[in-house]
Amino acid sequence: MSYAYKLNEDVHHRAQGPQGRAEADEPAVYTIIQRMPIEADGRLRYRIRSKAGNIERVVTEEQLSYSQ
Repeated sequence: MSYAYKLNEDVHHRAQGPQGRAEADEPAVYTIIQRMPIEADGRLRYRIRSKAGNIERVVTEEQLSYSQ
């Protein structure tokens, strides 16, 4: 299994909205800062940092898309 995104690449993160809410917020732009080890469930994970603020998250690859 190979990672789709490279270090320092800009991506969009699609946040998951709270239950019962019709829409989630617009995707925000983040930078890949680390590729995390593959977990037992086989999903690829990344540590990302927000371009707009000092927010870091660990997300799965399916939550990301290429930034335009």
